[in-house]
Amino acid sequence: MSWFESLILGLVQGLTEFLPISSSAHLRLTAAFAGWHDPGAAFTAITQIGTETAVLIYFRKDIARIVGAWFRSLTDKAMRQDHDAQMGWLVIIGSIPIGVLGVTLKEQIEGPFRDLRLTATMLIVMGIVLGVADRLAARDETGGKHRVVKERKSLRDLSVKDGLIYGVCQAMALIPGVSRSGATISGGLLMGYTREAAARYSFLLAIPAVLASGVFELKDAGEGHVSWGPTVFATVIAFAVGYAVIAWFMKFITTKSFMPFVVYRIILGILIFILVGTDVLSPHAGESAG
Repeated sequence: MSWFESLILGLVQGLTEFLPISSSAHLRLTAAFAGWHDPGAAFTAITQIGTETAVLIYFRKDIARIVGAWFRSLTDKAMRQDHDAQMGWLVIIGSIPIGVLGVTLKEQIEGPFRDLRLTATMLIVMGIVLGVADRLAARDETGGKHRVVKERKSLRDLSVKDGLIYGVCQAMALIPGVSRSGATISGGLLMGYTREAAARYSFLLAIPAVLASGVFELKDAGEGHVSWGPTVFATVIAFAVGYAVIAWFMKFITTKSFMPFVVYRIILGILIFILVGTDVLSPHAGESAG
């Protein structure tokens, strides 16, 4: 991998990680369209450490409060009723599905799951799911001719059951094209949470999974065509761009709909099917060399 490739892929990772459009799909597609080698699951996981560091800094006050309360709850029974302490446990519980499936399906994640036809399918299907979830949220928030405004749930309403459902939604992002934020936000909206609550928990829930995945893949960073230098460079780029994107996105969702992302996902998915179907693009472009 050249330094130019790592620059572009780092920018793509930073721009797409927090948007509900699938960063892993865009890394895969960028390499395929440019005629580069597939950067691979290890490169994707390690560069996500950069964007996740942006989450740690952006939500540093929330994280410090949650971590502190969680540790105190280990010895103080009264603290176990504290919302922040409970959030700590719920993040741990919600991380179990992706941890188990990530290890179990490692070969599929690095192989069959990277087929562009599957990526296109997931872009379209999850785009429709996000659209439906967004529409239901908008209907509750604005009411209608024969409906009253319905109050949606906040993170204080989060239960163990909902935390596990969030976790299962996050695990679906092991397939490129699903989108970690897209799946978890959709799940949250369908369970009745506000846009802000769904997005915030989505980002907090991703921290253990992404950091663990990145550390686990460190041993493979120097293998194949991807070397350490470009990988670290792409990770730094992803961090800088990711921080700007997350700040923008958290403001965007308070007043705007997810429909632009829904339309984008569906159009991109259809375009991939057309390119693959007309042999302009191979469904395994770059894989053999990666």
